[in-house]
Amino acid sequence: MEVLYSKEKIADRVREMGAEITRFYEGKPLTVVIIATGGVFFAADLLREIKLPMWVDTIAAASYIDDRSCGRLTLRTKLKLDCTGRHVLLVDEMLDTGVTLRELRHYILGRGALSVRSAVIVEKDIDRPAVTGLGDWIGFVAPNRFLVGYGLDFKEDYRNLPYIAAMD
Repeated sequence: MEVLYSKEKIADRVREMGAEITRFYEGKPLTVVIIATGGVFFAADLLREIKLPMWVDTIAAASYIDDRSCGRLTLRTKLKLDCTGRHVLLVDEMLDTGVTLRELRHYILGRGALSVRSAVIVEKDIDRPAVTGLGDWIGFVAPNRFLVGYGLDFKEDYRNLPYIAAMD
């Protein structure tokens, strides 16, 4: 395993992202939606750095089976909170194919949200269709390698590592 981003480097970047997000959403009704399971590690740290009132919800969604994208989104839970008239920030551990964020953005906008943006700790440096879009707040742009730690897993293992490492 090769450590790409140390615990300290992640903490510094999360602090910066929290400050950027705080400035952006100042005075706006904010709902943060954490994409479970991987997003909870990053979200716990990020939410402490966002200095605004907010509602927090989770949704279990995936476009992966084992370690491969299946190309479509499966929702395993629904939102508990009403996003109508609110700005929504999706928080996830990684932007890879973009399917999860794209589909969740459509899902939440269809429920009356004013806007939907995203924050990810890692965006893989890969080509993806323009319709997919990119993350709005990105911790790190990582090489196209198999990553684990800080919420990223291999068959549910390694999520709790305090750093992000390449496993290939």
